[in-house]
Amino acid sequence: MIADDQGEKRLMYEDMGIPEYWVLDVQNVQIIPFIIENGGSRRINESQVLPGLQISLLNEALRKTRLDHSQVCAWLLSQFQQ
Repeated sequence: MIADDQGEKRLMYEDMGIPEYWVLDVQNVQIIPFIIENGGSRRINESQVLPGLQISLLNEALRKTRLDHSQVCAWLLSQFQQ
């Protein structure tokens, strides 16, 4: 359940010191990323663990899988090569 992922599980990851945590919201077709620092967490738009990786790019790839997943890998690789 997404509420558990954004609540109880996120608190558990905060306690364990996991640096970054992503929630996959399948119903709304989006990734909700959090950075965990200073004993808490906040949402981010770019990965801190994988510098330069924009979450919006991942969300677009995820949406594309709903339309035509056969071309998503090639599209995503082309985005990384830019």
